[in-house]
Amino acid sequence: MINDIVITGARENNLKDVSLRIPKNRIVVFTGPSGSGKSSIVFDTVAVESKRQLNETFSAFERKFLPRYERPHADAIENVSPAIVVDQKPIGSNSRSTVGTMTDINPLLRVLFSRVAEPSAGTPGMYSFNDPGGMCTTCDGIGRTVRADYTRLLDRSKSINDGAFLLGLLAVGLYQASGLFDNDKPIADYTDAEFALLTRGDPDRVIKFKWVTPDGTANVTFEGLYTRFDRLYLNRDTSSLSAKTRETVETYLTEGPCPDCAGARLNPAVLAARIHGLNIADYCALEVGELIEVLARIEDPIGGPVAAAASAALRRIVDIGLSYLSLDRETSTLSGGEGQRLKMVRHLGSSLTGMTYIFDEPSVGLHPRDVHRLNELLVALRDKGNSVLVVEHDPDVIAVADHVIDMGPHAGSHGGELVFAGTVKELIESDTLTGRFLNRGTVVKTDYRSPTGHIPVRGADLHNLKHVDVDIPTGVLTVFTGVAGSGKSTLVSEVFTAAHPGTIVIDQAAIAANSRSTPASHIGIMDPIRALFAKASGEKPGLFSFNSAGACQACQGRGSVTVEMAFMDPVTTICERCEGRRFDDKVLEYPLRGKSIIDVLALTVEDAHEFFTEKRVRPHLAALVEVGLGYVTLGQPLSTLSGGERQRLKLAGELHKTGSVYVLDEPTTGLHMSDVDTVIALLDRLVDGGNTLLVIEHNLDVVGRADWVIDLGPDGGKHGGTVVFEGTPEQLLLAEHSLTGEFLRRNLDRNATDR
Repeated sequence: MINDIVITGARENNLKDVSLRIPKNRIVVFTGPSGSGKSSIVFDTVAVESKRQLNETFSAFERKFLPRYERPHADAIENVSPAIVVDQKPIGSNSRSTVGTMTDINPLLRVLFSRVAEPSAGTPGMYSFNDPGGMCTTCDGIGRTVRADYTRLLDRSKSINDGAFLLGLLAVGLYQASGLFDNDKPIADYTDAEFALLTRGDPDRVIKFKWVTPDGTANVTFEGLYTRFDRLYLNRDTSSLSAKTRETVETYLTEGPCPDCAGARLNPAVLAARIHGLNIADYCALEVGELIEVLARIEDPIGGPVAAAASAALRRIVDIGLSYLSLDRETSTLSGGEGQRLKMVRHLGSSLTGMTYIFDEPSVGLHPRDVHRLNELLVALRDKGNSVLVVEHDPDVIAVADHVIDMGPHAGSHGGELVFAGTVKELIESDTLTGRFLNRGTVVKTDYRSPTGHIPVRGADLHNLKHVDVDIPTGVLTVFTGVAGSGKSTLVSEVFTAAHPGTIVIDQAAIAANSRSTPASHIGIMDPIRALFAKASGEKPGLFSFNSAGACQACQGRGSVTVEMAFMDPVTTICERCEGRRFDDKVLEYPLRGKSIIDVLALTVEDAHEFFTEKRVRPHLAALVEVGLGYVTLGQPLSTLSGGERQRLKLAGELHKTGSVYVLDEPTTGLHMSDVDTVIALLDRLVDGGNTLLVIEHNLDVVGRADWVIDLGPDGGKHGGTVVFEGTPEQLLLAEHSLTGEFLRRNLDRNATDR
């Protein structure tokens, strides 16, 4: 049927010659364990082929300037339509990128102010902090400045000879030799004039003198201590300094709001232009919901239509559950889920039809209360006449699907197969891994660990927190939950970690994932493995690296050769010389216990754990097995791992520590329901090993298995920032004013028993 996308013989990544039909003009949800092949079907096959064929409609000249996509590994891909991909890749982290700039709402406000504000600052560009005409000249539109903390440079209780200079890099000998000061006199006893000369020099004359050092005599011009620090380390690019010097200097710097614009980023003329008493920086500082109310009061015949257009865009942000954000929020501070939902804003007002919208786990970062808003968006896109493909694990999102495609049966080499295609009802009745877990209710345990103590947090008031006081229990698993924007990440990831710098933080930041990085290199066992081969062979360790002397010279250790075809699609083929093994054949001459380095990198983690007995290697492999990654191979490129697999890889690197405090930011992100059980078992092991765990999480299975729950809210933004519940999961079930408690009750299987 023409109403189906037809894929025949798909072989991307771990796909095993998969053939399937994807209904068009429907919501199709792809499910299955992490690493089972969902993304390989949706992103690496359908999306890539759509973009590739769309690019072919342009002229050869235009194609030179477009991204080039290689044809996916499949026998045939038919009936694809133009695809719009909304993925979880981090959005721009540039300090000049804000919610307002990425959603194109700031340009509308600039037009509004250029037409209506009094006194006018000029054209729309003048109201931009990224325009030289509008930006604050002190901070160049950043809103923050880096300044020297001069109080740290001098110990005023001491003299120059006794060590008053606290930063050795500033050459105390120069000041001792100047003849301008009593080197034995405490700095605190200096007159104002002497102190000014020491720190800033003499503005009325140039002071020169001879400085005799063991290396010779130099004619130098005297400059004050603070002036010298500014010249050497503040008013220059520090990237040329050594890492050690840069780290030392940074301890004498402090970052804060710009003293001239107070963080508004704009110059005085722009900030003086106001509408109803507010300038454009005030508009951008308001929460989205508040800004809509302010714009509604603009009745000017010229500004009214512009305000209405801005309000329409703002309402789309409200519709996806982000009303608590402000337009001046830097995109680098957004969570992965918030960033992905903001990407959706661009498409909510589109009137395009016949498109294929592809979403990568859009429920990430959403409290169960807000998932229905996401579902309404998916339904609206479908009802306009579009195809909606969603990679998802959340049962509430799966429930809205018209058609479900379940991949599996497991992950990696044990996955890559189509195990189910049909309706949600049929999936629930099936015996697939996904079907079985959809039948299972949330488990709330009743046997809790006793805290070994408490860590107090007092008066937390960062961002939207309202002087929060909590006592965080130690030696147990504490889950922090609440709707998006309620303050849980601020409380744990910012306030708590700042007060306790020794905390081990496993956040959602991406790990390096290129074709040359592997699980073995990421967890730090490649050097020991190469050392073992070198010891056994008498050769240098570099011979056993495909990034060094052991690399195949034909492909430079890549395993494949890509030929650029000008404006045509590039062609990648397996390297004929090494047959994809990445190494030169000479490494085969030097085995370790009967296996070459090529054989070792082809081992799965489970098999490698049996092969290696060495203490420098075996514990790291055991950690990978424990986080559920026993099926990946040691030499598999990290770029082929799913998001959930990469996060577990990060977690594996921290498992060997005991007596520590861990902070985990949504560790179930990207994980199938079956993998969540693996993570919960891992969290339990960490706690039983003597650690304290603080977990920020929406997943109700994790909430139900915690020892202690701290729920923030009651809503997001200015309506959040307070603790609405503290207690055990059992007590949370009875909490009347907790949204988390309400949804935990809804998902509870009364017949389930704690396992």
